[in-house]
Amino acid sequence: MESNVIEVSAVMDILWIMVAGILVFFMQAGFTLVESGFTRSKNVINIVMKNLADLAIGSLAFWIFGYTLMYGDSIGGFIGSPSLFYNVREDMHNLFFQTVFCTTTATIVSGAIAERTKFSSYILFSFIITTLIYPVSGHWIWQGEGWLTNLGFIDFAGSTAVHAVGGCAALVMAAMVGPRIGKYTEGKSNAIPGHNMMFGALGIFILWMGWFGFNGGSELAISGESVFNVPAIIVNTNISAAAGLLTAIILTRVRYGKPEISMSLNGALAGLVGVTAGCAIVSPGGAAIIGIICGIAVIFSIEFLDKKLKVDDPVGAVAVHGVCGALGTLLVGVFATEGGLLYGGGFHQLGVQAIGVLSVSAWVMGSSFLVLLIIKKTIGLRVTKEEEIDGLDIHEHHGDAYPDFTIDR
Repeated sequence: MESNVIEVSAVMDILWIMVAGILVFFMQAGFTLVESGFTRSKNVINIVMKNLADLAIGSLAFWIFGYTLMYGDSIGGFIGSPSLFYNVREDMHNLFFQTVFCTTTATIVSGAIAERTKFSSYILFSFIITTLIYPVSGHWIWQGEGWLTNLGFIDFAGSTAVHAVGGCAALVMAAMVGPRIGKYTEGKSNAIPGHNMMFGALGIFILWMGWFGFNGGSELAISGESVFNVPAIIVNTNISAAAGLLTAIILTRVRYGKPEISMSLNGALAGLVGVTAGCAIVSPGGAAIIGIICGIAVIFSIEFLDKKLKVDDPVGAVAVHGVCGALGTLLVGVFATEGGLLYGGGFHQLGVQAIGVLSVSAWVMGSSFLVLLIIKKTIGLRVTKEEEIDGLDIHEHHGDAYPDFTIDR
């Protein structure tokens, strides 16, 4: 009888991981809709192609090499022992689940460099981030014997491991590619509206739903105590997203006179990203406060990056994933019900979280810069002025997403 219970529990755990992984897989559709909606119609096919390429390249690269670099036997706590073409039948559920996390990291970069980047250069960088950059820092955090794990760093579902990694890489690439033509004139930032906010909103709904698998699946079980842990994680995820969205609605109403749609949508994403690190170890009240803080932070960081640093990020990916990923990870040290600053734990956990965020950011930004510098000096990062003005759909893909309609392109 006991063996039968154990077998049923194992089956349920694996089934939950697979279902959660499928939800995370579907988040690629959400990212595609958000990015295409927030950009102009002449670049929609390019957005779709980049997201498809991320999924395909990441799936193959992570299976061939990246998974063992991340989860192989630890070498000094810094990298796993790599091998090729991973094929352990009893571990295929984990390979799938971690693969869709990996492809999510790559996709974050896509939106930040939209409308002016060579497709060939982008897919080359996508290969590098999924094969090398993401697996190395992921090993530090999640393999179990990584140096950040041994230090006591906490990132339950990937505010830093996934989102800050993607956000930092996006920041470096957006800065190196440069702004879109017409974005800045005489030092002033000019708005370049996206062509379809309905796409953007639908994408957010899909991402919000997918995040229940992203965070809930990171429990890696559904049996035993996990049957109670998973619903609590999902509730915290939902609360933080809702708080981030409402905060952004209110703040944009105060700052701009009207609730602004793109900032509000990013407020929801900010709450989701921010709570991802601590969704299993904060209270619902803590999750709500994290969502509020990230909903505020995303608006001010988007404005700072755009108006002060002159980094052209059409979808706000750097602010949402980079800034709020780092911020959410730090807030674990404040709101964790065991060891958090507000629960009598002092500043120790907050200090550990800061070390983790800074270390991962330094690794990702440094390695991304070197890789992108090589690409820039060889095949180049940016399309020509003519190609950018006409649209990447025509020049990069010989297509038109809206051939029968006249749209402000």
